[in-house]
Amino acid sequence: MKRILAMLLLVATLVQASEYRTIPQWYYKIKSIKLQKRAFFDILRPLVERENAKILEERRFVQAFFEKLATQPFPEAKELQRLGAIAKKYRIKNLYDLEEYRVKIDTIPLSLVLAQAALESGWGKSRFAREANNLFGEWTWGKKGLVPKHRSPGKRHKIKIFDSIQDSIASYMLNLNRHRAYREFRAARYMARKKGRPFSGLEAAMTMQRYSEIGRRYTRLVSRIIRTNRLHLD
Repeated sequence: MKRILAMLLLVATLVQASEYRTIPQWYYKIKSIKLQKRAFFDILRPLVERENAKILEERRFVQAFFEKLATQPFPEAKELQRLGAIAKKYRIKNLYDLEEYRVKIDTIPLSLVLAQAALESGWGKSRFAREANNLFGEWTWGKKGLVPKHRSPGKRHKIKIFDSIQDSIASYMLNLNRHRAYREFRAARYMARKKGRPFSGLEAAMTMQRYSEIGRRYTRLVSRIIRTNRLHLD
């Protein structure tokens, strides 16, 4: 019991001491599966929260812009420029459609991010996580990337390389917020917000069937990780 408590204290201390650009080597040396899983979530949690804070700041800017526009029909050039940059980032089709911004610019449930990171990266142990900081299996067709060892003949995709795990999280969250494959996810989140109720990771997981070729089985796997690790209670 004392050994377990000591390990928990060590993990907590190491995680709080720094936010990592990569999965740290000490993580892979943890023998206890339970402790290693806890450390995995503790490493990623502040990074996910940081990205959600950035998303909320963009959402607040957009809301304030349109509120100001209602009384001042000629926006300042700097504000209009920033709105344009946000619209481009989120692939907003109509620059002055507030509802489209509201649908696309919103936070991602923490439990969903953590569960998908665990599933897609093999708890940070996959080759893609170790060599490319890629926690979510994102592809690229550019020159820079890791070639999957079992890529089918004729396929040209690579595994995207990120400078840090923070960048991987940011890319994944932006992907959910703008890619056409995740319209169902965004619609469910939007309706939950309109009704004034929380949008849970478990609810979000049920919209992730297009994230993987295995479809509905994938949503069940994500949901199982959330429940088994009690992430829905955070």
